[in-house]
Amino acid sequence: MTLENILVWVVVGGIAGWLSSMIVGGKGGLVTNIVVGIIGSFIGGWIFTSTSGSAITGINVTSIFVATLGSIVLLVVLKLINRS
Repeated sequence: MTLENILVWVVVGGIAGWLSSMIVGGKGGLVTNIVVGIIGSFIGGWIFTSTSGSAITGINVTSIFVATLGSIVLLVVLKLINRS
C-alpha cells in the first residue's frame, strides 16, 4: 500500500463520513468522520461488489457515493446498538 492509496482512503473517508453524519445526524469531529468514512467504505464496497460484481477505485463520485452509503449503514447500526 502506497502513501497515495492511504491519502485517497483518508480523503474519500473524510468526505463520506462528513456526508453521512449530515444525513444521519452524527456529532463527530474530523477524525471520527474519517474513521466512519473509511469503515463505511469497506461496508459500502462489500455491498456494492456483492450486488454488482465489480469494484470501485479512486476518488470519484461513485466511490464517494458508495462509501457514504456504507457509512450511513454503519451509523444507523451504531445508533440502534446504542439505543438498547
